[in-house]
Amino acid sequence: MSITAEKIVPITKTDRERLVPFLIRELKPKGKLITPFNLISLPVILLGLVLLVIRFAKGLGSITNLSQEYPWGLWIGFDVITGVAFAGGAYVITFMVYVLGMKKYHPIARVTILNGFLAYVFYAGALLLDLGRPWNVVNPIIGNSFGVSSVLFLVAWHFMLYMIAAFVEFSPAVAEWLGMRRLRRLLGSLTLGAVIVGITLSMLHQSGLGALYLMAKPKIHPLWYSEFIPILFFVSSIFAGLSMVIFEGTLSQRVFGSQVSSEHHSSHDDIVRSLAKVCGYTMLVYMFLKELDLVHGKEWTYLNTGMGHWYLVETTGFVLIPCIMFLRCTATGSIRMCRVASILTLIGIVLNRLNVSIIAFKWYEPVRYVPSWMEIEITLAVIFAEILAFRWIVNRMPVLREPPAWARESHRLEREDVRKERVIWKSSSI
Repeated sequence: MSITAEKIVPITKTDRERLVPFLIRELKPKGKLITPFNLISLPVILLGLVLLVIRFAKGLGSITNLSQEYPWGLWIGFDVITGVAFAGGAYVITFMVYVLGMKKYHPIARVTILNGFLAYVFYAGALLLDLGRPWNVVNPIIGNSFGVSSVLFLVAWHFMLYMIAAFVEFSPAVAEWLGMRRLRRLLGSLTLGAVIVGITLSMLHQSGLGALYLMAKPKIHPLWYSEFIPILFFVSSIFAGLSMVIFEGTLSQRVFGSQVSSEHHSSHDDIVRSLAKVCGYTMLVYMFLKELDLVHGKEWTYLNTGMGHWYLVETTGFVLIPCIMFLRCTATGSIRMCRVASILTLIGIVLNRLNVSIIAFKWYEPVRYVPSWMEIEITLAVIFAEILAFRWIVNRMPVLREPPAWARESHRLEREDVRKERVIWKSSSI
């Protein structure tokens, strides 16, 4: 169902009594209820809720294969470590738009921020599932047990602060949806500061997740352990996030095509090619660091083993090949090749993060951790729930479509303020 900006009922200061009816009306489903996606996702989510009740009632051992030897499993390896890498597009795109002033990426800035925010909210929620005592998650915040020497303490604060920053970045869309003009102007003035804080936090915790595994050197296969692993996690989050932007952008153009403006439609292919170019060159940097680490650590003797062959599958099939495809599609202009390369890259990121956290972790043990079907089911439930939340927001708020007419002037003024700030930064640096 197409929803134009003009159909959003503005809630002005003199008309606040309409806010509650407006919200009740917006909570109603929009579009068809019986769709293939709904028929698949809703049963998965309901079953996931049942399993979560069992998990919190009877403990982790009731539905997972986790143990003292393998305390971290699929929920950490995929939901958190992989999911955060996929959300990296938010800080990259905001850096391009608000700091470097690349206007052509502005149409995808808001939807990318939304994707990053939802990813952190749902994957932080998934993190609670993996904690034996989830109520202790507040300890690093309230000071009961700060643990300032722990990398997890750092990551916890980064997660919390980044979710706040991402919400502030996206909040102007919420104010536009509600028609709150004064609040929209206030939130718009906070955007640039929130973007700078968000970029800083993202760079820190992307590498911070890799730093967790610096303490597990004896447990990780030498082909995947590296002193550069924080840098590798950070660099890979750039092309992982942008590949997710390309992949999601393709789906959004089809699913939400009626909401996308003609200008955005016409610029989509150019944006995809530009992002593919960034992905390609970033992957070259990543491959250089990987090869440098392989040579410096003299680990090439492992390449002619089973784990070595698996390492080559990851680095060649899902890094080198998509890298070549990205660079090739920027030269030929083939959008289809860019999309295929983005899918291969996303698969490669999944393999890399799971290799570090699960597959190559304690690779020498005769009995290995294998996730239970219930762990996989709950992971799918989290993913489907995130997609439903994304669809609900996009169908109601000005994320892909143009903002309401009264907010367009605010958008113009904000962009002018950002340009002035960049001029001040450049002059002060000189």
